[in-house]
Amino acid sequence: MAKKNGSTQGKGDVDISPDMLKEMYKDMLFYRRFEETVHRAYTKGKFAGFCHLHIGQEAVCVGVQKAIRKSDYMISGYRSHTQAIAKGIPAEKVMAELFGKSGGAVMGKGGSMHMFSNELRFLGGHGIVGGQVPLAAGAGFAIKYRKEDDVCICYLGDAASNQGQFFEALNMAATWKLPVIFVIENNRYGMGTDIHRTTSVDHLWKRALAFDMEHSQIDGMNVLSVYSHFRSLVADMRKTQRPHLCEIMTYRYRGHSVSDPGNYRTKEEVAEYQEKDPILQLAAHLKANKIAKDSDLEAWDEEAKSKAKAAEDWADQSPDADLSLTFEHNLAN
Repeated sequence: MAKKNGSTQGKGDVDISPDMLKEMYKDMLFYRRFEETVHRAYTKGKFAGFCHLHIGQEAVCVGVQKAIRKSDYMISGYRSHTQAIAKGIPAEKVMAELFGKSGGAVMGKGGSMHMFSNELRFLGGHGIVGGQVPLAAGAGFAIKYRKEDDVCICYLGDAASNQGQFFEALNMAATWKLPVIFVIENNRYGMGTDIHRTTSVDHLWKRALAFDMEHSQIDGMNVLSVYSHFRSLVADMRKTQRPHLCEIMTYRYRGHSVSDPGNYRTKEEVAEYQEKDPILQLAAHLKANKIAKDSDLEAWDEEAKSKAKAAEDWADQSPDADLSLTFEHNLAN
């Protein structure tokens, strides 16, 4: 298991019931099929603009989500479709938001990068790189001010850790002891540039050293490692309210966005990470422990595809966004 104040790899050593293992597998599979459906919808011209897929990084979303509770806050960047679903926003509303429909999570006004639910404490996807990090510190301050024992999960990409607001927010979180877990989803590339070409440190968890902040690094391609580590982190944070920086090593199989062919990566590199696919890893675990058979996996895959298609059909049938609300819900008209 990954340890505080160090860079060690999670091993998934927490006992997990067969039912939860099945649930984790089904969730990851559905998120994969959902994002594949999103990609196809984009290529068909059902919506336009920026669109960033989470394919390959499903173990991060599922492992973290299973370790927190409904009242905990979550905030993310622009690669957040499935994180929004995991936090409780119905998949059809996420799809409708992508399509700019009135039935979307925010009535079709946010699009791909700006899912949000105040009720579910999902404080949004954010299009500004690193812009969510100080907002997470604010959520942590609110938790502490109200004397709650909730936590805030803040997702950010590896390149976002180079932004000035990242350092300012971590400094405040460490100084004021705010209950925020800053989760760097290190998929190796900031858009098309390898993170090692833009960052002086060899491991991003070292950013925490400047603030004497607890930190760790774990394998983000293994959902059991992620869940095991975050269950421990969250339980500890509810008592101490001390922030934590966790670097999760993961990989995206598609380009930075749907318009990115990813030519800066070799086929060999992509193939290497596909062998570590989090869904395949858990499938092997389920079969090795006689929790599921190939026929079960096939049936769950068909179910996931059907659910993703149903979300797309619901979004197709939802009315277009109400143009009369264009200037509503703005800070200034």
